[in-house]
Amino acid sequence: MAYTYAAPLADMRFVIERVLEAPRSWALCPSFAELDGDTAASVLEEAAKFASHVLQPINAAGDLEGCTLDAEGNVRTPAGYRAAYRAFVEGGWPALPCDPQWGGQGLPLVLDAAVREMLSACNHGWNMYPDLLHGAAQTLAAHGSEALKQRYLRRIASGECLAAMALTEPQAGSDLGALRTKAEPRADGSVCVTGQKIFISGADHDLTDDIVHLVLVRLPEAPSGSKGLSLALVPKWLPDGRRNAWVVDALEKKMGIKGSATCSVRYEGASGWLVGEPNRGLAAMFVMMNSARLHVGLQGLGHQEMATQNALRYAQEREQFSTPIATMPAMRHLLLRLQALTEGQRVIAYRAALAIDEAHHHADAAVRARAAAQAALLTPVVKAFCTHHGFHGAASAQQVYGGHGYVHATGAEQGVRDARIAMVYEGTNEIQAIDLVQRKVLGDGGRALATLLEDCEAEAARTEAVAGERGSHGDRASLAGFAGALRDQIAQARRTTAAIVAAAAADAQAPLRAADDYLFGVAHLLLAWAWAASARAAASEPPSTLAARKLQRLGYGVRCLLPQAAVHWQRARACSAEPLPSL
Repeated sequence: MAYTYAAPLADMRFVIERVLEAPRSWALCPSFAELDGDTAASVLEEAAKFASHVLQPINAAGDLEGCTLDAEGNVRTPAGYRAAYRAFVEGGWPALPCDPQWGGQGLPLVLDAAVREMLSACNHGWNMYPDLLHGAAQTLAAHGSEALKQRYLRRIASGECLAAMALTEPQAGSDLGALRTKAEPRADGSVCVTGQKIFISGADHDLTDDIVHLVLVRLPEAPSGSKGLSLALVPKWLPDGRRNAWVVDALEKKMGIKGSATCSVRYEGASGWLVGEPNRGLAAMFVMMNSARLHVGLQGLGHQEMATQNALRYAQEREQFSTPIATMPAMRHLLLRLQALTEGQRVIAYRAALAIDEAHHHADAAVRARAAAQAALLTPVVKAFCTHHGFHGAASAQQVYGGHGYVHATGAEQGVRDARIAMVYEGTNEIQAIDLVQRKVLGDGGRALATLLEDCEAEAARTEAVAGERGSHGDRASLAGFAGALRDQIAQARRTTAAIVAAAAADAQAPLRAADDYLFGVAHLLLAWAWAASARAAASEPPSTLAARKLQRLGYGVRCLLPQAAVHWQRARACSAEPLPSL
């Protein structure tokens, strides 16, 4: 059976238009005021064609071929990648969410999120190349000098020039304060960059002539640790046409995403220009990194969607004991779990993207501030939770195929390999958990979390109101169950947060011990919200098979998956209360 992709356009539109009511938000954002649902739907339809007709057919072959480093030190991508990228640029896709001031289309990030989900589902390796474009453009727009903006922003927004993020060094992964790459100021305002960076996605390739590296560096006499880092833009080609002084030392041989060039680069006195203020590089870099973290979460979502729909189709056609295996309880549990989780995570991820849109574009300053806090809180959850289930969901879907899932021909095993990296890069999932509990919850005194819980309470009330309007007793009971489950998660979140705050007052390690389970607890709170909001929206639609099946899947999630939240909440409280034993 062919491993194929059908973009879930109906569900994407349902989430954007009915659950999140994004068109109502767009009307209050001057930048998006003229955008309507039909136009947005047309964008998604065209993106689906590109993803399934251009990217998916070259995915498996690109995995087998991988990238190569030629004798001159240039990286070559798999067959079909360059043609696909030309089609991507000609279709105007790189500029989708970029500022019109720099040649972008200025469309909402929530639409771009749906597009990114499709691209990652169909070809994660290829999508690694353009996936940093928007973040790089945002970083330059926010922190770059006027000269750098004029030189690079339009080229990045158009896709003429691609970007790479150079952070990691052999001795410094998550500990950015240990970075050693140096930048010596020159009289002409440039800097001379010397050092080594590893694990750079898309550091070199043949899709575009120029590639700009955004490199974390340390200036002379800079403070030690992360407070002494600066950010430099280091292009492949200098403005006068000369090749810059950096070389690809090695091309990594990896477990997955083999079509993506992961490079080790040596900077040998390369010319660069500071982006932002000296010793304030992390502030600039985090603009790009936060954008990347949302995109990585969408990679996980894309993998889970691709794995789920192919496993479901296989289970419906594969017969054992004279019956399709999809009828067997074990397989039905597995597939229902995948469907409920995928649909819930889509709502959460798109909500984060919509919050970013509102934070930048809403007419009301108070709404912008509220949305910015929500986006910051949601981003680590989206990154960690969606990538966790992107990998574990793909592995669960592989189980449906039995032994056939272990061979390359079916496509399932590639998805498992490709999905694994998303739990690691752009800040490991453990780092995301620490970021959530320390910076996003404790760091602001719990204000952003309180706002999230207020929104969840409002959704519970909306769902209960719709339940009161429904005609049949079964419908009312079903919707009331969604609302009740959400209220229970709100109470658990409050209780557990209070316990961690109390424990942290006496023990600074307490939040760190609880972080992983706390993130998963918050993720289940968000699942309860997503399922309640989706059920309320589906129940408000005219009766249909699609709405009825969605309510059944979401109800399965509340009954059979949400109980797992209690384990995470209880364990977070327990781990915050007592030190871990020695190893």
